[in-house]
Amino acid sequence: MGRDERVEHDGYIDQEPADVARQLHDAALLFAHGLDRLGPEDWERTLSVPYPEIAVRTLSWFAVHTLHELRHHLLDIRRQLEHA
Repeated sequence: MGRDERVEHDGYIDQEPADVARQLHDAALLFAHGLDRLGPEDWERTLSVPYPEIAVRTLSWFAVHTLHELRHHLLDIRRQLEHA
């Protein structure tokens, strides 16, 4: 997924915090809207997750995992802002 490389490639250090906050907000709304549109039968559909190794997961797993990651990164952001 190139997570480490993306930091350099996308120039994270040069991005304006307000722009990033707006983009994160918009992405969160799109994600939530997509989840809201799912029916009960959709949650057990499967997809292939490529990292750290290829695995088949349910859409339910993907949603829970994504929310976990978002909370984790939000905590990182808050810690950085405390030290800014």
